[in-house]
Amino acid sequence: MSIHSPPFSRRTPCFLFFIFLVFNVGAGRDGGSIVQIKIPGKSLRFANSSAFKIALFADLHFGENAWTDWGPLQDINSQAVMSTVLDREKPDFVIYLGDVITANNIPIQNASQYWDQAIAPTRERGIPWASVFGNHDDMPFVWPSEWFSGEGIPEIRCSPSNATLTYESTCYFKGTTRKELLEKEMQNDLSVTLEGPSFLWPGVSNYVLQISSSKDEEEPIAYLYFLDSGGGSYPEVISAAQSRWFQQESERLNPDGRVPEIIFWHIPSTAFKSVSPWFGIHKPCVGSINKEKVAPQEAEWGMMDVLTARKSAKAVFVGHNHGLDWCCPYKSLWLCFARHTGYGGYGNWARGARILELREDPFSLKSWIRMEDGAVHSRVTLAP
Repeated sequence: MSIHSPPFSRRTPCFLFFIFLVFNVGAGRDGGSIVQIKIPGKSLRFANSSAFKIALFADLHFGENAWTDWGPLQDINSQAVMSTVLDREKPDFVIYLGDVITANNIPIQNASQYWDQAIAPTRERGIPWASVFGNHDDMPFVWPSEWFSGEGIPEIRCSPSNATLTYESTCYFKGTTRKELLEKEMQNDLSVTLEGPSFLWPGVSNYVLQISSSKDEEEPIAYLYFLDSGGGSYPEVISAAQSRWFQQESERLNPDGRVPEIIFWHIPSTAFKSVSPWFGIHKPCVGSINKEKVAPQEAEWGMMDVLTARKSAKAVFVGHNHGLDWCCPYKSLWLCFARHTGYGGYGNWARGARILELREDPFSLKSWIRMEDGAVHSRVTLAP
């Protein structure tokens, strides 16, 4: 969510790569035969008995007000936040939790240039990552009203190279589609982002990854589910079809509910409103800022019912609201906001990132927030 106001060494990941890609073969929108494909060479795996650590970068909003001096400076500041978090926490994996860019401010055809800037701190450190889409990532360009003042449309910077161009040259105002951004990201060797089932169109970032045991790469320790919560080019919603897909896949991959499931999407569901603290943050909720109302999806089409019916579903992580960073229990699982990481987007709250720490034997899921200044707060145990 956004409202506007004016080289490192490459490390060897401590795990092998191996991803479960689940997609639909020969099926229409009503479902069909679902198959699982193993892609050799890409896996997420515990290293020995150590913890598996994940950093969540939410609402970076790269490319905001790209034609000004202020905009590119915010992107530099956002890279500094990520660099601090990565160097302090040294995560095994990074998740970009939506609104990586502010597409409605980017006057070029290939907005992936800004996406590349956003993932650079992670890529340069040799850390694998995955992404989900937010409502701003493919939002149509919004023409600033001041461009139509007496002086006319100004000279503008239409690319990250800061080349000054006029509206008649290489500027482009029709945006970059979700699919185009996804295809570009998947070309990165360290990206484990996947294109989901075609029958879940127009959502594209719907997929599941397995974190494997240090003892056996075939043995799952946790499943990470990623869902496209819409917005931008289509309504802000997780559809009934997505809910059915999650239910089918989770029952197939994890029929006895033995393996913990952790879920990520960008825009909070309406369930987040029901647990939102009224004033401040008090137990059982844990966090540090509660400065705005939850801005949920437009409708609820069954996803939360599916999740609360599964004992294996442990937590849902979202972004979107920059002024919220709390975790609150909801029935059988936890609902958690990340922390606003980017200097783009609305709000002047201090920047940071939510960190997840998974342990293998026995399984546990803990979380805290690492701030830009190095401080740590809001520790919480989400699964024993």
